[in-house]
Amino acid sequence: MRYLILFLLSICFLQTSHSQIYEIGGFTGGSNFIGDVGSTQYIAPNAPALGLLLKWNRSPRHSWRVSIIYSDLVGDDSKSDDPRRLERNYKFDSNLLEISAGMEFTFWEFDLHKSETQITPYLYSGVTTTKYPNYFFNAGEYTNEGTDSWAFGIPMVLGVKSNITNHLVLGFEIGARYTFSDELDGSVPDFDNTSSLAFGNTNSNDWYVFSGFTLTYTFGQRPCYCNF
Repeated sequence: MRYLILFLLSICFLQTSHSQIYEIGGFTGGSNFIGDVGSTQYIAPNAPALGLLLKWNRSPRHSWRVSIIYSDLVGDDSKSDDPRRLERNYKFDSNLLEISAGMEFTFWEFDLHKSETQITPYLYSGVTTTKYPNYFFNAGEYTNEGTDSWAFGIPMVLGVKSNITNHLVLGFEIGARYTFSDELDGSVPDFDNTSSLAFGNTNSNDWYVFSGFTLTYTFGQRPCYCNF
């Protein structure tokens, strides 16, 4: 009996290691910036965002997830409710490239092997690294430095998803990204952060938000669940 149990466990391990469920697909939606330039609204998409997603579902409750998203990033003081920003009237239109990796947790079990329709809210967090252009404002004029920088950050994403067919999962999510940088909006020039060209709250780092839809295709065999 002992050898039989060991044999079954070894089969289970081999099947589990080679028979996982994966998802690959895309993200489409919009972005908005939260910093020293532009609107102070937290969710107000004003530029397009597109990306690719890959998930490795380790259980019906969690999965590893990586993504790459490219987006325009726009800040416009004329869209703000702050009278000081309206008077200043700064504006930038740049872009960013985000690479993110982390873990997605579902509120309820989301078993991709079940054929019936399922729906669940989920949370995602991990780490991000974001590439963005360096620029600054000189007498109110947007000036590109011609160089790029990278900033690390933390994504905080809330979404809901459902399997709309046996192999397609549709989701909607809103995700704020806190960055460890105050340079995405040009308020702190990269070449000299003590320059008189700096403005705004230098004690508050920049945020940006992605809001949109995900559509992924699922593939992989049913894993072996052994109950002893």
